[in-house]
Amino acid sequence: MDSRIPYDDYPVVFLPVYENPPAWIPPHERIHHPDYNNELTQFLPRIVTLKKPPGAQLGFNIRGGKASQLGIFICKVIPDSGAHGAGLQEGDQVLAVNDVDFQDIEHSKAVEILKNAREISMRVCFFPYNYHQKERTVH
Repeated sequence: MDSRIPYDDYPVVFLPVYENPPAWIPPHERIHHPDYNNELTQFLPRIVTLKKPPGAQLGFNIRGGKASQLGIFICKVIPDSGAHGAGLQEGDQVLAVNDVDFQDIEHSKAVEILKNAREISMRVCFFPYNYHQKERTVH
């Protein structure tokens, strides 16, 4: 019996469009160069706290999950929502919600946790290079 997974059963993942890297800037010129950005703190994990009244929406959509092997990502944030005000942004990877690890979770389980919680503490990090996945998911 052949135990290999059929090719058509693998998840489909679209990589971002290739972008040419910026021109190299010598180290001694970087500190005052207008095209050089050394601000990497935007990529550090952060905590976002949301409160959801009964029957209300959280104000964002997610996609991804265990089947995609890429994690759970914020793919849309509703303008002027609580999620927008708390600082969530498209391209944030959800690392954990209320101390539940979201890095290897089924999409349906992630949606269930988010829909049932009234107070949500999310650990997220901005990682826009991995969230473009072919998967229809809405929260």
